[in-house]
Amino acid sequence: MRRFLKIFGIITLLGSLAAGTYFVVRLRSRRPQVELYFDDGSMLTLGGNSPEAESFVSHAAEILRAIPVGR
Repeated sequence: MRRFLKIFGIITLLGSLAAGTYFVVRLRSRRPQVELYFDDGSMLTLGGNSPEAESFVSHAAEILRAIPVGR
């Protein structure tokens, strides 16, 4: 019985860590961000709330209001 409880505790701990990781990744993906791709293959990611990304996010929001993407 003690062995079963240890295994159950380990499985519960691993499941909780996996669920927490999934939750954090899911929240991160819902925040707006700007990805700039350059000709040399490099990429720069800007958070949607950064001052540098503000103009990109405002233009994207304007386009999406005019032409909504189906859900």
